Amino acid sequence: MNGEDYYIPAAALAIALAFKLPALRHNWRDPLLRSVCALLTLAGAVFTFAAPPTIVAVNRWTGITNFSAPLVYCLMSAFSASCLVLIVNWRGGPPEQTRRISRRWILGYGTVTVTLMVLFLLGDAPVERLRDFDTFYANTPYTGQMIGLYLLAHNVAAFVMVAMCWRWSLQVRGWLRTGLMIIVVGYILNLSYDAAKMSAVIGRWVGLGSELDDLSTFVAPPLAALGALVSAVGFVLPLLCQRLSDSWQHWSTYRRLGPLWHEVRISAPETPAGVQMSWWSAADIRVIQRESDIHDGFLHLGPYFDRGYRDTALARAFAAGADEDTARAVADAAMVAAAVRARAADPEGRVIGASEEGAPPATDGPRDLVRISHALRNSPVVAESRRQAALSGS
Repeated sequence: MNGEDYYIPAAALAIALAFKLPALRHNWRDPLLRSVCALLTLAGAVFTFAAPPTIVAVNRWTGITNFSAPLVYCLMSAFSASCLVLIVNWRGGPPEQTRRISRRWILGYGTVTVTLMVLFLLGDAPVERLRDFDTFYANTPYTGQMIGLYLLAHNVAAFVMVAMCWRWSLQVRGWLRTGLMIIVVGYILNLSYDAAKMSAVIGRWVGLGSELDDLSTFVAPPLAALGALVSAVGFVLPLLCQRLSDSWQHWSTYRRLGPLWHEVRISAPETPAGVQMSWWSAADIRVIQRESDIHDGFLHLGPYFDRGYRDTALARAFAAGADEDTARAVADAAMVAAAVRARAADPEGRVIGASEEGAPPATDGPRDLVRISHALRNSPVVAESRRQAALSGS
């Protein structure tokens, strides 16, 4: 593998992290969001520092031969810990239990990271090895133990991740299950990486010489790179798809509220314009603003609401076979349509000046604005109430 095989995934992970950073700034206390950002950061760092050109540069900058080896091992261990912590926070549970388990994984792999550095400093690795460090120094005191500890820690994390994600995937559905299955595939690739590396290292330990070195030098690196990338995709995909789904729902609600919003807004041309939303405003903020405009319109139309129109429309909706929620929405929509026509027939606002109610009469419960908006545009009962109101005002 050359530098591009590492740097391209690192760049992709950096882009994904850039999209997450704004949310992190606004929700720093969210443990799940912090875990996602930590995973993306460490995954990108692993790809960057494991690239052969970076290995050469780090060794040169530090002046320590083979310093890149323990650095990459430490980053891989930290990445393993971040994956475990993310799964713990993602699955949820009692906050104190989640924090306790997360701290244990962080402490455990933090200890592994410190131990790896200590063993490297105690060992002796004078010859720079860019691709076959593991097998070349497998039998070197302390350095060999460092290699074995790294592989063991990575293997434990991979087994735990496969077990946790597989069990959880059997309990959920949708994008979450898809993401968990992708993570399982990614960590199966990581287990394959561990098997290739450990086979070559153990081959050195038992005296097989360089017979299995190709497993470590040429087979394991692509498996590690692919496994890390697939795992990162598995973590990010459900969160991204959930966000897109939520955004789609908000935009759909915003659009469906359009007929009702338009109806109540045009009925009060003399009122100040609503808050202007910037083009980049989030969909949920737009929905809140539109709902607020509608309620303001209701307050303005309050003196013109006629309960008689609502009761008549309710009876007609039930007679047409509508269910209770739909019938209530049709009745409210009919009352709104009639109020708009009554307001249009009173351009000087004499009713408003004579009334102190300023609010619509109580209904049987909270209004479903989306249903009312739909009925306002599509219900023949509402259309009939609108015609009757127009005739009454003429």
